[in-house]
Amino acid sequence: MRVIAYNILDQEKEVLAKANAKVHDLTLISNELNLSTIHFASGKDAVLISERDILDRVMLFELYKMGVKSIITRSKATDHIDLEYAGELKMHVANVPFDSSMESIAKQTIQNLTQWMVGGCAGDACQCRMDCANRTKQS
Repeated sequence: MRVIAYNILDQEKEVLAKANAKVHDLTLISNELNLSTIHFASGKDAVLISERDILDRVMLFELYKMGVKSIITRSKATDHIDLEYAGELKMHVANVPFDSSMESIAKQTIQNLTQWMVGGCAGDACQCRMDCANRTKQS
């Protein structure tokens, strides 16, 4: 998958790159996701965000118009994402429900992307608010 990760801290870069192992076309930037930086998501399948990035209806619609179909927050919390509207747009959303260390967050994030890439579901990390046939394909 073509993926952009926003709001990446310096210490996250190596950990995410190592967890990815060149499976996904992953771009890492330190910029927060907002209307001034959203253009970096153009041509991407998915965006990775932190809980510092707010995805309200406007942001979600702009991402949707760009063709982004999947969102992963690198946090347990999802209150910074309008999950209902993401569901209306048929966007997949996942979190990292077992986050503890930076390494485990990175691994769960990449695992979520890989599950979607092969047509599966993010399992316990799934925060989708839509009917999805992929839920039956969990590993």
